[in-house]
Amino acid sequence: MDKYKQIRAYHTEWLQAIFDWVTILPYVNHVARKTTTSVELHYLGERQQIEKDIRHGAFFMTNHRDICMDSAWLSILLRKRYFIRPYIGIGNNLFGKWLIEPLVRALRCFVVIRNGTPHERLANAQLLSEYIQMLRRKGKSIWLAQRQGRAKDGNDVTQPGVLKMLTLGATDFFDAVKRLNICPVSINYEYDPCDYLKAREMQLMRDNSQWKKSRRDDLISMQVGIEGQKGRVVYRMTPSINSDIDQLIAHHPEVLTQSRNEQIQTVCAIIDRHIHQAYEVYDRGEKFEAYLQQQLQKINLPHRDDAFLMQKMHEMYEMPMINHQKSLESKGEL
Repeated sequence: MDKYKQIRAYHTEWLQAIFDWVTILPYVNHVARKTTTSVELHYLGERQQIEKDIRHGAFFMTNHRDICMDSAWLSILLRKRYFIRPYIGIGNNLFGKWLIEPLVRALRCFVVIRNGTPHERLANAQLLSEYIQMLRRKGKSIWLAQRQGRAKDGNDVTQPGVLKMLTLGATDFFDAVKRLNICPVSINYEYDPCDYLKAREMQLMRDNSQWKKSRRDDLISMQVGIEGQKGRVVYRMTPSINSDIDQLIAHHPEVLTQSRNEQIQTVCAIIDRHIHQAYEVYDRGEKFEAYLQQQLQKINLPHRDDAFLMQKMHEMYEMPMINHQKSLESKGEL
């Protein structure tokens, strides 16, 4: 019996490759031509070292900008440059139509189950952790976002629960993290086509604390994220955090006796620093303000608070730059 049947990706690799080249690759390239000025892959730090880190498989952890395209473009970029086809984690909250689940499983996606009772969520997290560790033991590359859902305010920080899930059952936390070989990657969109949808959600949550996003809202975000204009898209890879962990332990051996939660927070900060330092800095001028005004007009709410909505859209573009500057001013170096 396959205990991973509920979550695993389909493992018929030669069929996946044919399916990718015949259908997905042309479609992803079409989306890039239609909705971006370019999709680029760059590096922060010594490229030779980064390529050494990923040569035998890596855990690519990124910030989260778009439900579909984040992982799709990264997968294509890695395949073209390194012949790597990462396994991709996708939440089951996106399975709004019956066709989506078998389709994404055929595209090397495994399922992150997010619903259920507390006991069921713990069991699902344990199963997912074992599955990911099994893939890494086989040298497979993996993509997973640093948090559940996109950061609506642009403040990209790693959720401790992600690292807690990845290291469930491990007696040595730092050793378990190093075996994953986490290589953070920053994802940068010049324009976020879902910015007005995120601002709309923030007003709805402000006005009604009980408001919850529906499955239909997720599907709309998927469609807008794929079809909307994004400008220049930049992926920037950073080295594995393993050397950071080695240096941390060498200079601060007391971290070995910290609580698990403290150790998790420390590694989250390392991942965040990699991603923040790797942000692309876009040149934004008067045209950007006109763009935000156009996005504001797309928001359909009965009591639309234009000042609040515009403020939130500004914040989601400004926050990455604030975090970028803070990371450069900190003592940590990649």
